[in-house]
Amino acid sequence: MSTIRIHTTQNVTLEYEVASLGDRILAALIDYGLYLVWFLLCAVLNSQFGLGLGQVGVLLMLLPTMVYHLACEVFFNGQSLGKKARHIKVIRLDGTRPSLGNYVLRWLLRPIEILTFGGAIAALTILLNGRGQRLGDLAAGTAVISLKPRPQHASPLSAGLTSSDYMVVFPQAAQLSDHDVAVVRQLLFKSVQRQNYLLLNEVAVKVKSVTGIRTDLPDEAFLRTILRDHAHLLMQQV
Repeated sequence: MSTIRIHTTQNVTLEYEVASLGDRILAALIDYGLYLVWFLLCAVLNSQFGLGLGQVGVLLMLLPTMVYHLACEVFFNGQSLGKKARHIKVIRLDGTRPSLGNYVLRWLLRPIEILTFGGAIAALTILLNGRGQRLGDLAAGTAVISLKPRPQHASPLSAGLTSSDYMVVFPQAAQLSDHDVAVVRQLLFKSVQRQNYLLLNEVAVKVKSVTGIRTDLPDEAFLRTILRDHAHLLMQQV
């Protein structure tokens, strides 16, 4: 499966696994299944109470499905319910959280890509692009990544080996003991796996208080960088 490298504004490089086309299709099918449930519910209510849906009623029935993806991605941090079920999410290519404008661009181009030719345009773009991007992502500067653990590694958040020319971002990482780093790595893995962003923030705040680091990096990017810096500093001492 392909990966995507993201260079943050603080010159930190993060690597994520691109969401597969299969996961994206399954996520879409789950979302469309929710559409079907909504339409069936409306049909049952209409038959039970004889509402006699006119043009306004039909518009009100369609409105939730029209804004579903935009609302979900804005309020659920880049995930629709289908994406949550398949453990994939939308991110920006600079590593920061997508803005409302990014989500709106993806949403505006969605009907053209998904509804035209049965989604063939979106699927073809994703396959040819190689970075998990459909046309809406290309316009918005976003991509869709997988949050699933990568089986080829013991932990998807392990620091790994760094090259000899690696530039340490936070020298204060040397203040952390091996035990501290092991705890951070374990909590980081759990918080990302369970999408527990409150725990992720608590770990980041604690590390910052211990080391005195001040940074605007997102919590996950900060903790990944700390682990990588600590591993590199430790390797230099050997």
